[in-house]
Amino acid sequence: MLLVQLMKPFYIKQEDGRINLVFAYQYFSIKKDDEIFHFVPVEGKEIIVNAKTMQVENLSEVFVFQKGNRFIRLPLYQLLLVSDIHTHLLSIIENRAEKESTSFPIEGMEEIIQQLEKENFERMIDYALIQRNEALFQELQEYKKL
Repeated sequence: MLLVQLMKPFYIKQEDGRINLVFAYQYFSIKKDDEIFHFVPVEGKEIIVNAKTMQVENLSEVFVFQKGNRFIRLPLYQLLLVSDIHTHLLSIIENRAEKESTSFPIEGMEEIIQQLEKENFERMIDYALIQRNEALFQELQEYKKL
């Protein structure tokens, strides 16, 4: 059994209902018999996951791992069978989904923006008074009337 030691995509791209995880040097390593082999992008470097079914689509992609002058060549389907890569893939995809879903609620946003604009306007008036800039102060007062 191979264990995934480190799995951090170099970047993640989502398009056409697919999640593409692209790997580079030092971002992916496996452990075999207490030895760590590091990914080298000589052949395959991308895992494509269907966003709806969460199934890996490019099973024939060949990943190469290296330790010194020894190499391990594994087609993705075999890597999925003999390692714990599923766990790591799911956690990466779930973390990405969490980051994308954390957004501001639409409800009440307009009031918050208005409050921030009002506070900013008041700071501009304070600034004009501190700088003794009468022209800016008068301009702000005219704008306030609108």
